[in-house]
Amino acid sequence: MGRVLLGNPVVAASGCFGFGAEYGEVYDISRLGAICTKGLTLRPRAGNPPPRLWETPCGLLNSIGLENPGVEAFLREELPRLKRTGAVVIANVWGASPEEYEQVVQALASSAVDAIELNLSCPNVPGKGMPGRDAAATAEVVGRARAAARGKPLWAKLPPEAPAGLVAVAQAAQEAGAEAVCAANSFPALAVDIRTGRPVFANVVAGMSGPAIKPLALRIVYELSREVDIPVVGIGGITTWEDAVEFIMAGAHAVQIGTANFIDPYAGPRIVEGLRAFMEGRGLGSWEEIRGCAHR
Repeated sequence: MGRVLLGNPVVAASGCFGFGAEYGEVYDISRLGAICTKGLTLRPRAGNPPPRLWETPCGLLNSIGLENPGVEAFLREELPRLKRTGAVVIANVWGASPEEYEQVVQALASSAVDAIELNLSCPNVPGKGMPGRDAAATAEVVGRARAAARGKPLWAKLPPEAPAGLVAVAQAAQEAGAEAVCAANSFPALAVDIRTGRPVFANVVAGMSGPAIKPLALRIVYELSREVDIPVVGIGGITTWEDAVEFIMAGAHAVQIGTANFIDPYAGPRIVEGLRAFMEGRGLGSWEEIRGCAHR
């Protein structure tokens, strides 16, 4: 993944793995390629009021609202423990403005995190737009972060939709200095409580994830990997190693596992082992032998 060395292409997605402490009681989290932390902000955030989760037949709606202890508490209390596990750590960050993204990245620039993922696409923050829906806004955030990162690799996490097209946004991220694009965040979605006749979530719209969105996310990865020169990280509904292989064949360099962790806490290591067995069974020396083969 560019300058970030992953032992395998399976990454725990931000927002679905906390800071790894709970999963670390279940298995050795360094078996994963990397861990994307919970979204970090400049100051602590309490998140959105409940309810925050709503199950659907093939997925999950969430409206967490970036609850986190703030970047300074992360550096002080969470990062040292995470690094002792041996895991590769990707810090996911969010800002209410380009200046705030810059400040959070600056706080992380000299830390032991292995890379920084800019969350340009959180659907669960009331009143805040998503810079990842606009190429110029994306370029501004990534450019500011690039200057503040002091050489730390930057990934850009994009939304699933953009009015002028997601390809233009991904290309803007690349030109501004992102070393990978991650596609895609959860899809904006709605649930109505039929007992009250009102939207379930205080923020009305929530983010949909899980198996239902996998074909949509796969199409996005297929399209982006044709149009950018930097690695694409596939995200969306991946629950099995076979799903992960599909994303790699569509052009992904790595995949992030999110909602699957709630279905099965062992989903990550199971997918890692499934991919290893697939490589051995096919006699593959590297993922480059099949990466993007769906384009040929």
